[in-house]
Amino acid sequence: MNIGIIGATGYGGAELLRLLNGHPEIDEVMLYSSSKEGLPIHEAYPQFAELFEQELQPLDLKKIASEVEAVFLSTPPGVSADISASLVDAGVSVIDLSGDLRLEDLAIYEAWYKRPAASQELIRQAVYGLSEWNRETIKSASVVANPGCYPTAVLLGLAPLVQADDIEVSSLVIDAKSGTSGAGRSPSAITHFSEMNENFKIYQVQTHKHTPEIEQQLHIWSGEQEAVSFQPHLVPMVRGIMATMYAKVKPGVTEERIRERYAQAYGNESFVRIRKAGSTPATKDVYGSNFCDIGIALDERTGRVTVASVIDNLVKGAAGQAIQNLNIMKGYEEQAGLTLAPVYP
Repeated sequence: MNIGIIGATGYGGAELLRLLNGHPEIDEVMLYSSSKEGLPIHEAYPQFAELFEQELQPLDLKKIASEVEAVFLSTPPGVSADISASLVDAGVSVIDLSGDLRLEDLAIYEAWYKRPAASQELIRQAVYGLSEWNRETIKSASVVANPGCYPTAVLLGLAPLVQADDIEVSSLVIDAKSGTSGAGRSPSAITHFSEMNENFKIYQVQTHKHTPEIEQQLHIWSGEQEAVSFQPHLVPMVRGIMATMYAKVKPGVTEERIRERYAQAYGNESFVRIRKAGSTPATKDVYGSNFCDIGIALDERTGRVTVASVIDNLVKGAAGQAIQNLNIMKGYEEQAGLTLAPVYP
């Protein structure tokens, strides 16, 4: 199959290209850009020299539809809302890595993203691509809304507890940390070296646009329309997310019961690994891989459970999960192109 990447010069696009290089079902990867057409990809990313000779092609939707069977949109907010419907109508499968198609309520999208939402028809078509939990609907999808990096770590970490009704969702506090690559390749005042080196920052206090995405999925699972406290931070590293969640457990919930929930949920999953009691995950444990590692501990003194979930924000939080969703959509082995061991140290 031929695959397209729109937005190949960003970190997410480059990570897609790196992973697709080892995918057994992909014949050719076509690269498209609205601003850098004609640029060889190895000039933007020298690490691809001798691996990829493609030049970035113009963003011509008719031409794209004639060249590829599926396309990844690794683009800023707003682009997918404008072009996804045309690609789907032309028979191209779309995996959108932006946030344009994740939120079902258009008014909520516009309030948090400060821009017009995609059409209601397109939103209805889009399947939320949390691979481990929406696998059956992804199989028949023509357009997938790839989850955000923070929501991936958070939701994979919380799903067994929320679906089993083991915690008070209203008590949930989500404390998340990310490396700077999550902010994209364009430099900014808060992410360049002299600002971030030996520094640790809270940002977008109570305003991060991944908040409604997390709340939407928790509501689907629990039936409770609860607002949650989600707060991200930047740490001086390039890759990785650690989401640490704290919640009050309901009466009678024990750590043994909690561990049974996670074993049932993820025992047969290839990319979610549950730590043994007393073991906690670190971001380096999943660096460069599609794994999500989860550690759990119940404090019987306070009645609170702590769940620590770690992912590589560019792989399981973006490109890796997008390829996992492609594999599910097209009936390939779900692990195809993704059987990479984490890079350590």
